[in-house]
Amino acid sequence: MSIIGVGEDGVEGLSPAARRAVSEAAVVYGGRRHLRLVESLIQGRAVPWPSPIRDAIPEIAALKGSPVAVLASGDPFHYGIGSVLAESIAADEMVVFPAPSSLALAAGRLGWAVQDAEIVSLCGPPPETLLPHLQPNRRVFVLSADATTPQVVARLLTGRGFGASRMTVLEALGGPDERVRDCRAEAFDLADIARLNLMAIAVEAAPDARVVSAGAGLADSLFETDGMLTKREIRAVTLSSLAPRAGEQLWDIGTGSGSVAIEWLLAHPANRAVGIERRADRAALARKNAAAFGVPRLEIVAGAAPGALSGLPAPNAIFVGGGIASEGVLEFAWRALPLGGRLVANSVTLDSDRVLSAFVKENDATLTRLSVERLDRIGGLQGFRPAMTVTQLRAVKP
Repeated sequence: MSIIGVGEDGVEGLSPAARRAVSEAAVVYGGRRHLRLVESLIQGRAVPWPSPIRDAIPEIAALKGSPVAVLASGDPFHYGIGSVLAESIAADEMVVFPAPSSLALAAGRLGWAVQDAEIVSLCGPPPETLLPHLQPNRRVFVLSADATTPQVVARLLTGRGFGASRMTVLEALGGPDERVRDCRAEAFDLADIARLNLMAIAVEAAPDARVVSAGAGLADSLFETDGMLTKREIRAVTLSSLAPRAGEQLWDIGTGSGSVAIEWLLAHPANRAVGIERRADRAALARKNAAAFGVPRLEIVAGAAPGALSGLPAPNAIFVGGGIASEGVLEFAWRALPLGGRLVANSVTLDSDRVLSAFVKENDATLTRLSVERLDRIGGLQGFRPAMTVTQLRAVKP
């Protein structure tokens, strides 16, 4: 199977070997636009992608032994069809002819170093996914879903305090209809944008911009809550104890406002999390907070532990912020963890402390008391007022 990257310049941009692969293919798969761009080369059967594209994979796999060509945009393994095909077809059965990606072309037009910029795809993910990447004085490439994406992003930037950011919209790069235009997000006025486009954003933040911090312990005031929130200082220690690693899955039992799960997801874009919450109003708050922080991939399960834990994706780490005293919660969580999995539980009541103490007697775990005092008004004077002391359990599955 040949996977051929096609640019907006069509046949002219293909190497002789890539042209030969298309001409000799018995079947050529691709988007309708790609098929039109190289139609002069196609001698076999042209098959447009179905929707969803994955429906075509079994048919392609069944053609093993026949010359098959698959057309892709630019670099097939950069947000392209290549990685989807690789799930079912071995690499040694593929010959890949990449073309310059739209990202490479955009970097060349602007003189930006790709390695110094963030790359965000909004081809599927919601616009809020961009939010954690909006850091002052940074550069971000954004792959658009369609012609409406730039205006949606401009509104998002403006509403979050990044309205002064310079947005460059690059359309149909590498072809005869190529166009490059820019404006400030707060004064976005670009019209008639091509469906095939991407953006380059030079981020500028106002003093009051809602910047998502790269460190653990986000300000409590950034979360919507009814009071069930792991406070900033305790949350920072909790994230340190959970020790998130790239691509791992968290169970956040008794997620409340979702703050711990949200910071877990912010630690790495490949991280996943499930928040378990028995109260519908708090589950709704967790979803809203997750979207506001740019991690709408937080999954919320309505229900009480341990019953609601059955059937969830296998965890690498578990945080128990509520329901510790409920019968069987810690035991179920401990059994669910793989070797090396981390269990962290925070308690503020004697009842929960007794459960944690009993767990420590039976397992290799540690207990830590965490106390925080904050400056407050005491009459006409100032003094430190202590918050409730938290007992934190941490255990690593041997």
